[in-house]
Amino acid sequence: MTLLDTFDTLNRIAFAIFIAGWASYSWLADYSPLSRNGLTARMNHERAQWMRTLLGRDLRMIDTAIMAGLQQGTAFFASSCIFAIGGCFALMGSAEQIAVIARDLPVSGLDDRGLVEAKLLGLMVIFALAFFKFGWAYRLFNYCTILIGAIPMRSEAEADPDAAERALARAARMNIIAGRHFNSGLRTVFFGVAYLGWFLGPVVLILTTAGLAFILYRRQFRSDARQALGEREAA
Repeated sequence: MTLLDTFDTLNRIAFAIFIAGWASYSWLADYSPLSRNGLTARMNHERAQWMRTLLGRDLRMIDTAIMAGLQQGTAFFASSCIFAIGGCFALMGSAEQIAVIARDLPVSGLDDRGLVEAKLLGLMVIFALAFFKFGWAYRLFNYCTILIGAIPMRSEAEADPDAAERALARAARMNIIAGRHFNSGLRTVFFGVAYLGWFLGPVVLILTTAGLAFILYRRQFRSDARQALGEREAA
């Protein structure tokens, strides 16, 4: 028996909708024509502008403090994913007890040990993916601090502006890539929260997936945060 044989047709449809919703939103936010005017693209523009402003500063303690904050936030989420994975492992050992208790509750997703274990396994995979995203983002932010250190001081930049521009472009690009992986990790965690609806049944999973996709769309393209950055499009 394969893992898919554990689920009936409705559960398979719900899971397929979950994966499709996740993939569709990721494409919309990162690669679609609409993404060029979203919150992430506008912040990418500001990241590049930050590097350009940094080039004109003689003292860069504020920039190192910002990078430290970015790394600390990334490390926090990576650690949280490890705890979540550990919690899933602990629940795997109690799958039978969870199924017994669920039989007396008005839910349809927890009344079979095999279903509980399969869903917990999926949740572990989601948080493992998020951990790797955050871990890679942390490493890239670390690389970015090195590239920022390689940006020449203002007097040196005035003497060799071409070299300064190349150093600035490398640091900005690395920062943007690190931010993209961090955002991808956050998105994975968010969809992991939507995935929890599956423990209450396939219909709930469909509803939580649709609800989360709508919320993320609003925050990416229609939120106050997006409007706060004005109408300028990212270059």
